[in-house]
Amino acid sequence: MRGAFKLGNVAGIGIYIHWTFAILIIFIIFSNYQSGSNTQQIAWAVLFVLSIFVTVFLHELGHALAAKRYNIKTKDITMLPIGGLARLESIPEKPFEELVVAIAGPAVNIALALFTGLFITLPNTEVLVAELSNGVNAHNFFLNFLVVNVWLALFNLIPAFPMDGGRVLRALLAMKFERHIATNIAARIGQLLAIGFIFLGFYGNPMLIFIGFFIFLGAQAEAQMVQTKSMLTGYTVKNALIQQYQTIEATEPVSTAVHLLLNSQYKTFLVTQNSYPVGTLNRDDIIRALSQKGDAEPVAFVMDTNLVYIDAHLPLEEAYQQMQQQQANFVLVKENDHFVGIVDNENILEFILVKSALAQKR
Repeated sequence: MRGAFKLGNVAGIGIYIHWTFAILIIFIIFSNYQSGSNTQQIAWAVLFVLSIFVTVFLHELGHALAAKRYNIKTKDITMLPIGGLARLESIPEKPFEELVVAIAGPAVNIALALFTGLFITLPNTEVLVAELSNGVNAHNFFLNFLVVNVWLALFNLIPAFPMDGGRVLRALLAMKFERHIATNIAARIGQLLAIGFIFLGFYGNPMLIFIGFFIFLGAQAEAQMVQTKSMLTGYTVKNALIQQYQTIEATEPVSTAVHLLLNSQYKTFLVTQNSYPVGTLNRDDIIRALSQKGDAEPVAFVMDTNLVYIDAHLPLEEAYQQMQQQQANFVLVKENDHFVGIVDNENILEFILVKSALAQKR
């Protein structure tokens, strides 16, 4: 992630912190100063915010370590002002594995709350509210820490995507239904809850409106993603192979690419040298080259040389997932070590639309 600085590695996972985290600390200091807090009170407030982010980091690390148990790697964990982001290479497909990975994060928060509870005395409700309303100080620091961990666990267990609770619900449903059906059910339940949050937000806390929209859109995105994958199941890259595509020689000027762009339906070209693929050139590359170098510049100096190859017999859903992870819109296909064609995102989406239309007719 741009603007993130590496802090180190834990269990082979890169740990990053985004520079905007500094803005949050400055805001905490400024807001407390404006409210009349002294230096000691400000220090406790900053320390508490830092402890929350350590908690969020441990929450994300819980997911990562649980995923590692099932041979799913975590690319990195990035700490942001709004929380943590663990980038898993994939989500477990087996229900029990997804259940373990999803519940691992909240379980960390519950464990931290229980551990903290061993060292403090929990007051009654009236005293608890009074303590928490006084701000963070040396007397109530660990009490606040316990409450935050309980709140984080409960919030993340809301049965709606993209919360952990949505994945827990999907995993439980997937033990009985097919994965895409379980996802649709979990997504609809999540969206109903989201509508409830939005409705309550208009009559109470406006933050619930934001949370409601966040959950509603997250549930919709998850359902669409799983539906897409289910449409690709059972097919290989060869089923979506493009064998008719536009090529351009690396020695040709950009003006030739402009002519091809304006006089054909192709938006991405395979760049060749002596009939061998050496790069790709898309519309954005052409426009950038025109504005920076002019139309006489050889294509070889403006093309993208990062070629991605996949096997023709690779499951199509796996290929699509790899393309998403590598942000590759255009990949080359090999069969028995011979180049046989290309696959791009647009063609896969068209493949999905065709299969979806056929499924509806049945």
